Amino acid sequence: MDKKKMYTPSPVDTTEIALPAELLDLAEQLSKNVHEVWAKSRMDEGWTYGEVRDDARKHHPCLVPYEELPESEKDYDRNTSQETIKMIMSLGFRIVKAEDGES
Repeated sequence: MDKKKMYTPSPVDTTEIALPAELLDLAEQLSKNVHEVWAKSRMDEGWTYGEVRDDARKHHPCLVPYEELPESEKDYDRNTSQETIKMIMSLGFRIVKAEDGES
């Protein structure tokens, strides 16, 4: 039997974890950075902006600044960043912003 057909994703269950309000801004910053990293990687591979995705020509409509993405694309990045923060929290880590002057 083909192993791909047997794969069942099992992400860490974060349904009981709510992001504190102070981490929502961090999640949005992470979302933007996720997009920036993805876009840079695509551009480094020769992809350019195109109104319609065209794999053969390496055109993609999401090669725009994060602020110009459709909300559906931003939501994809937001989900990734929020779930990453929730997983970190589920593992017992705390995320604390350093006071001014600390690093």
